[in-house]
Amino acid sequence: MMPFSDEEIYQAVEFNLPKTSEYVKSHGGGIKLLGVKDGKVYIELIGTCHGCSMSLMTTKMVVQRELRSYIHPELEVINVDGTPENKLPDDFYTKQK
Repeated sequence: MMPFSDEEIYQAVEFNLPKTSEYVKSHGGGIKLLGVKDGKVYIELIGTCHGCSMSLMTTKMVVQRELRSYIHPELEVINVDGTPENKLPDDFYTKQK
């Protein structure tokens, strides 16, 4: 169980995303924070990383691993890539709302 609210997680991810995205930037891509729901962080890989065959590996082995080290070891990161299993939920938390 995540000991933080979705708003707290969103703020922590937003703060740490610039450090986390260095690897992705080095490959011509970027990371867009979409929102948080029940402790799950929803992102979109953009630029050259969008649709790349290694995007799942990048999401789990780079983005998720680094955010877990900064925020919480049980944090889950999901790349919203258009597949049904990686869909953004309807009632997620985001600052833009």
